[in-house]
Amino acid sequence: MIYDVVVVGAGPTGSTAARYAASFGAKVLMIEEHASIGTPVECTGLLSTRAVAECDIAPDDDFVLNSVRGAFVHSPNGTCLPIDGRKTKAYVVSRKIFDRRLVSMAVEEGAELLLKGRVTHLQEKNGIQVLSVMHMGKPVTIRARVVIGADGVKSTVARFAGLGKVKRILSGVQIEAPYRSENDDFVELFVGSRAPGFFAWTVPVSEKVSRIGLAVEQGNEQNAINYLREIISSEPHVCDRHSQSMLDLVVGGIPIGPLERTYTDGVLIAGDAAGQVKPTSGGGIYTGAACAKIAGEVAAKAALDGDVSAQRLSLYEKRWKGELGRELGIGMKIHDFVGGLSDDELDEMITAMNNPAILDMITKYGDMDHPSILIKKLLNPMNSRHLIGIFRAFAKAVL
Repeated sequence: MIYDVVVVGAGPTGSTAARYAASFGAKVLMIEEHASIGTPVECTGLLSTRAVAECDIAPDDDFVLNSVRGAFVHSPNGTCLPIDGRKTKAYVVSRKIFDRRLVSMAVEEGAELLLKGRVTHLQEKNGIQVLSVMHMGKPVTIRARVVIGADGVKSTVARFAGLGKVKRILSGVQIEAPYRSENDDFVELFVGSRAPGFFAWTVPVSEKVSRIGLAVEQGNEQNAINYLREIISSEPHVCDRHSQSMLDLVVGGIPIGPLERTYTDGVLIAGDAAGQVKPTSGGGIYTGAACAKIAGEVAAKAALDGDVSAQRLSLYEKRWKGELGRELGIGMKIHDFVGGLSDDELDEMITAMNNPAILDMITKYGDMDHPSILIKKLLNPMNSRHLIGIFRAFAKAVL
């Protein structure tokens, strides 16, 4: 049997790609390495409202544990910048239940699912992609006209297809623990040398439990776990509310910066595997789902038309870059700019932003998925007079 489309990875990106490919009439198989969907979890579980909508799913109590409307941003010197979106901006979800819902939707659309299948090799033979798979400890061969690699940050499909790997990967760690939130409608963010190159966070699951984590640029003297230990034990705002115990531990990598190329003959790469992740927040569900829909459609139509050449499949990259490329590019510049600021510079910037006019602008234009909208407003000379020094440097970095 030859499948029209085989999707490797059954996370949100993979299941969405499979569902869309099946909706266009393709015969589709999803291959998932693990024995169950949604585990192990390598995500904060904080999804923007747009991310949930992009997955074509309505939020409900089955997977939504809490809703969030804003953030308290803590500078290194302890200054708190309160950002209130005044309405729900994101959901704290159970990824296991969320992921299983999406896989069920793909199966209902006609896609097949193979669990405990690890791809060990991929090669092209006479225009067909031949996958060697270890399934339940036994080798099997699966053939496809198009393979979509949605197999995460360490994508084997991208490597086997000669498309390389994402060059920059943040090291992340998170615990779920008893924690008394100041306000469980708000996440807390901690920037500066406590989490070099990115930030630390607390995400409230409820009034009494939060997910506490951070990510750091690779190459720092300490690893992410040591930075998290330091936050938990010595950051006053955190250690005063944390009971020094934990209910869960998650360790993983966050890819930032897309692959140079996300297609070749008979192969497309999507989601974390392609580096299609927001560099400002590390979130990949919205971007992954948006790209997955394009990948599923392009793969299905190419397979059914009998043309799976790189030239035909290049439409995928053209479309996803047209939709998200500029935003990801600006996001990377924001990431590098903020990550390069010293603690003193971050203190100065956050203090300057703690201004009613600036806070109103953040409330009005702030967008987790499209930060460039707010940046444009802040860079307007009429609006940025309170931040002129910082944003003059930022404009040079971004423009």
